[in-house]
Amino acid sequence: MRAVLALISSALLFVPCAFAQNSAAGFPNKPIKIIVCVPAGGGVDTVTRIVAEGLQRRFGQTVFVENRAGAAGNIGAEAVYTSDPDGYTLLAAQPAPLTVNPLLYKKMNFDPTQFEPVAIMTSIANVLLVRPDFPVKTAQEFIAYAKANPGKINYASQGIGTTSHLTAALFETVIGTKLVHVPYKGTAPALNDIVASHVDFIFMELASAIKLHENGRARILAVATPKRIANLPDIPTLDEAGVKGFESGTWNAIAAPPKTPPEIVTKLNLAINDVLKSPEALAHFAKINLHAAGGSPAEAAAFIKKETKVWGEVIKAAGVPGN
Repeated sequence: MRAVLALISSALLFVPCAFAQNSAAGFPNKPIKIIVCVPAGGGVDTVTRIVAEGLQRRFGQTVFVENRAGAAGNIGAEAVYTSDPDGYTLLAAQPAPLTVNPLLYKKMNFDPTQFEPVAIMTSIANVLLVRPDFPVKTAQEFIAYAKANPGKINYASQGIGTTSHLTAALFETVIGTKLVHVPYKGTAPALNDIVASHVDFIFMELASAIKLHENGRARILAVATPKRIANLPDIPTLDEAGVKGFESGTWNAIAAPPKTPPEIVTKLNLAINDVLKSPEALAHFAKINLHAAGGSPAEAAAFIKKETKVWGEVIKAAGVPGN
């Protein structure tokens, strides 16, 4: 009897492993949905559509993108979090829902630490972008103007807890003045109001800002990088403008629901890395000044953990209020 029970126990232990391996071996055999947690038109949306197109070619299955915006990415993230952990529903997100939202939202229906990180797709520097008719010409003049007019300058963000919000909150603390936050539901609506001069400035990823700058519809006054950007050699860093050591960038990632089998996560990761290295994707990224990231799921998890710590410290230092 003991021998029989031992055999049954061993068989039960083997079944989940065998199931995971078999499901991975046949994956994917139906369409994959990637939920982008911001509106269409922003950086993470653009990158996800490039990656989705590449995955579709490699897998021979439809890979479609669905935008579910709201609550700084929480709505889309929750939809993926509660989906079946089979690799057929994925999350494409900017930092907020995967890092700092638990520090800012009193009620959340998911735990970001339980997602299965698949890969970091791209990273990009943030820049200080002002409305076209803002009454300053340089970053130094902007800082002086902000200090001389506390509480009178407003800034847009892609939503509460996004890097555009937290970067501006840190900037406000570092230069020692009061700024007014105007949160939007994503990149596109925020930039529309910058162009229309309804808000004064935004810290925005270079990929979304550079065309507006080149077309004169908005102006980049400084970059939040250690060194000047090759495509913008005449634009100073914020460090050069007097805000010493000020750096900010953003990124976007693909994550799977909790408990997605590691074999499926690995298969997705390898395919995404292959897309990110492809000449087609690199050509797209070059046009919009994006840096392809990639790496293993473990590296993605470690990176997200580090970013959570960095931006969590910013929230505390700047006293960013919750929602």
